[in-house]
Amino acid sequence: MPKTETETPKMKPRPIVRLAIFLISHSLLVCVVCCTAGVLALLLLPLLAKNTYISENALMPGSASSMISNRDISEANRLASDLSGLNFEPQDAAALESRGILTKYMSDLGAEVSYHKFHHKPNQFHPLHFFSSPDSTSSVDNFSCSAQGVNTVGIIRAPRGDGKEAIVLVTPYKFGKSGTAETLSLSIAYTVFSLLSRVTWLAKDIIWLVADSQYGEYAPVEAWLRDYHTPVFTGLGALNADTCIKIDDLYALEQKPIAQTKISDGFRRAGTMAAALIFKVADRNELLEDTLNIYAEASNGQMPNLDLINIVNYLAVHRQGLRVKVEKVLSLLDSRWLEILGEIFEVLGKVARSLNPGWKFGISAADYVEGSATLASSLYNQALGIPTGPHGAFRDFQVDAITLEISPKVSSHNKARHNEFLLRGGRLVEGVVRSINNLLEKFHQSFFLYMLTSPSKFVSVGVYMIAFALLVAPLPLVAASLYADANQLDLGVKNTKSTTTAPDELDITFRSWKWLYAAKEVFLVHVWGAAVSLLPYFICQIPNCSPTSSSVIWVSLSMLGLLILYLIAGSPSTHVSISQHEEKGEWAILKSVTISAVFIGLLLMSVVNFATAEIGALLLVPMCLMAQPLKLDMKAGKFRSLFRVICNMVLGFVAFPPAAYFVAKTLFEGSDSINMGDFWNWMESLWAWNSATYIYIGMVHLPCWALCLHILLHSC
Repeated sequence: MPKTETETPKMKPRPIVRLAIFLISHSLLVCVVCCTAGVLALLLLPLLAKNTYISENALMPGSASSMISNRDISEANRLASDLSGLNFEPQDAAALESRGILTKYMSDLGAEVSYHKFHHKPNQFHPLHFFSSPDSTSSVDNFSCSAQGVNTVGIIRAPRGDGKEAIVLVTPYKFGKSGTAETLSLSIAYTVFSLLSRVTWLAKDIIWLVADSQYGEYAPVEAWLRDYHTPVFTGLGALNADTCIKIDDLYALEQKPIAQTKISDGFRRAGTMAAALIFKVADRNELLEDTLNIYAEASNGQMPNLDLINIVNYLAVHRQGLRVKVEKVLSLLDSRWLEILGEIFEVLGKVARSLNPGWKFGISAADYVEGSATLASSLYNQALGIPTGPHGAFRDFQVDAITLEISPKVSSHNKARHNEFLLRGGRLVEGVVRSINNLLEKFHQSFFLYMLTSPSKFVSVGVYMIAFALLVAPLPLVAASLYADANQLDLGVKNTKSTTTAPDELDITFRSWKWLYAAKEVFLVHVWGAAVSLLPYFICQIPNCSPTSSSVIWVSLSMLGLLILYLIAGSPSTHVSISQHEEKGEWAILKSVTISAVFIGLLLMSVVNFATAEIGALLLVPMCLMAQPLKLDMKAGKFRSLFRVICNMVLGFVAFPPAAYFVAKTLFEGSDSINMGDFWNWMESLWAWNSATYIYIGMVHLPCWALCLHILLHSC
């Protein structure tokens, strides 16, 4: 028929719109494909790991011969002997004398020596702890003398430098009660410091921080860095010098013959820190060979530039013959299912290479298991957001730093083996300092976002983000599909009503703004999550409350608050009366808004800490996608519906934060180590270290879990 003048041709939607409509209409298929692909991509990460390489050509590790001589080793042994001779004296006197000995040795090398007094501040929960930085100039009058420590700092000025850049060497040491391992650490540091005091190629100042580790290894480094970056125009004597006799004794060292050079009465500084190395000797012996453990994770998943790890690994393996290791989840090394998965990938790799020798896919089963265990450890440590060593304090000031822990195969009775160990450790640190000294700018060439599968293999951000993107991709599609279905149901109800009676104005208004009721519920539950996050502040005020009691109180108050919120916000009296068909669409709109909140929360968390977002997506996404009122599934009585009921109950249990913690602890450590107070201690460590994971659990994960539970129990 010919077109009339009143008819207008229909415009076809754009291809992108048609694609969106197709994906929304097939959201179930998209969910299954994307979630399966996301989990598979996560399991494939050890196979996709690449060999590490040094991106910055100026580093040139191992290009020069080591200059450490037997003279440096002899001087280090003499220092260790002098310090060991103080072990039989009273602790306070031994601490004072050991500082004096160390000061004399530093001064004899021509270094500028100063003391840094700090106060140990115990970590306590505070509501605003996550949104404010510590006040470095706060009053210390409330701290007792027993909570004070003193760092010893030596600075070598570079003969070829302009004082604008510096390299920091950190050695944790307990003055007055040190062990053999700490004395060895100090000996290695002195060996390198002695060499650097007389070389002519040095272009960056060298700072040697001997951190007073009587209150832990992190606190003294953090305190020194805070004061380093916050100028204070007073000397050491002005900082409450009359409050502690122990600290006043430091000034007596100036007049003692053992300290022939006057100690600086101010906070000595060098230039901008190019990098930092924290190295120590482990208090254990290896059976086969000297081993180097590298710790790199800092607060909230931050990592140092990969080039810093690469040069350490290259020098340790190819120059000093050390065995380099990174942390692993040891329980996964004996996992049978992981071994079977590795064997499957190994067979697939052989098939791929037989088809095309150029396809380098697949690794051995043993390498896959070890890579997975290392990757799991890297993922967990980054998600936890707690530094694995004192290097974490440097990353908070945007300084690349790692902790090196050397486990020697050494006997105290074998002098030759002892000197060989000092020589290896000293040459390793010397080589790293040489490479950093060559840099003309800060580390920038290599990766900052990565995960390790071995000391020489890594997964970059462009690879591991694929697994997360596949997991969260179905969320906006499902949210749009649910909202469209709910509106379609309302449209059908409206057409039915229009054939009988005229629609009421209140019903029309309610249908138009129906999503606001769901948004209000979601908002209130997130407010409840914020209140739950603040509860520990008040629980900590209860005197003599054990971790188990604190956990029980916290969970009980949280569930009570959720029940009260449900009775107030979820009461039928708070809603306008609706028909039975409209009530069926109510839970769909609530699920749509909940999924949208989960999607936004996971995306925001992926910017702050990707590892936390990845683990959160593994727990929340399946639960959000499968959540459906149990009443509907029970009425259906089909096998598919019953299977979904079982899956919803399992996912609801596993996604509950305390349950998830204890399930993971059981899988990795066994059921014998379970204690109710462990969850409180774990959460306490998160807020004490200012981890963003605590905010995510309280304000994203827990509210979304409660909303999914509300959907499951919905009375449709």
